[in-house]
Amino acid sequence: MNLSLRNTWPTLAIMMGASVWGMVWYPLRMLNALGLTGTAASALTSGAGCLFVLLVRRSAIRTVRWHWLLPALALFAGITNLGFVWGAIHGQVMRVLLLFYLTPAWTALFAHFILRERLTWSGAALAAMSLAGAMMMLWSPQLGLPVPGSLAEWAGLAAGMSFAMSNVLILKTSRDLPDMRAEMRTAVIFGGAAIFGACASYFESMPAAPTGAHVGEAVLLVLGIGFALATNNMLVQYGLARVPANRASIIMLFEIVVTALTAWLFAGEVPGPREWAGGACIVLASALSSWVHRAKPGEAAGAEGSGNRQDNPDGNLDQDRDGARKNRPRAMV
Repeated sequence: MNLSLRNTWPTLAIMMGASVWGMVWYPLRMLNALGLTGTAASALTSGAGCLFVLLVRRSAIRTVRWHWLLPALALFAGITNLGFVWGAIHGQVMRVLLLFYLTPAWTALFAHFILRERLTWSGAALAAMSLAGAMMMLWSPQLGLPVPGSLAEWAGLAAGMSFAMSNVLILKTSRDLPDMRAEMRTAVIFGGAAIFGACASYFESMPAAPTGAHVGEAVLLVLGIGFALATNNMLVQYGLARVPANRASIIMLFEIVVTALTAWLFAGEVPGPREWAGGACIVLASALSSWVHRAKPGEAAGAEGSGNRQDNPDGNLDQDRDGARKNRPRAMV
């Protein structure tokens, strides 16, 4: 009985993490309603998460060494987080999320050129399935070409591409800097999201900054979101280190279920038949990708998380020497 319970906790940890990521768009919209733009919300919540990780895991700071991969990882993590947050605030949440989940298609390409991984027929077929799902979801006779129809959807698409690049860079970082603790990669991701969001906020006007009692409410929300995302990252890392990567990737898709439910309850967003059909193709491609890239016998099966939203839905790409799989930066979110 105790053994069964111990085996259940890691799965529940991953499901709870996916649930948090599936609901975080709502408090971000609350911040937007208080007067904080998407870029400012991204910067502040990510900064709070980075600070929390550095305080809790301060003993791991000494393992950090300078390498060009760290600013590159921070940059793409920042684009990932900002694109997802901005898209979720200003667009239809489910469409933004599904465009984000085109990650398997982009990962196959980036891993081929950066990591020199051979692009297999199965990988190409899964990438094609993801893109076909996106085209099905986006096409309509009125709009013509199946491309994102709003800036929010373009933001979600860009975030997914950057997320794939982040996953590839995380793997390369774990190879080139094997002594750097996983928590510090998480801090780099949060820090990159904070810096990039702060820079982007200069180009987005804030219509009505929080005033009076709203200031305190906004501060509490920012700290709460940052604390929740950082804690959530550590919780997911616990689960990913104890669950086979291919199984964990499928559990991560629970986020889409939670997002669909919360978008319906809180925003009145109900996907139509085309959205369901296209989304099914994208989700199926993500699930099959985790099976195709499953760990071979004898390989480490865990995974490490990347705080913001680095949960790597495309399978077993990022194995490191600790057997930990990278999870996502979206502070991701």
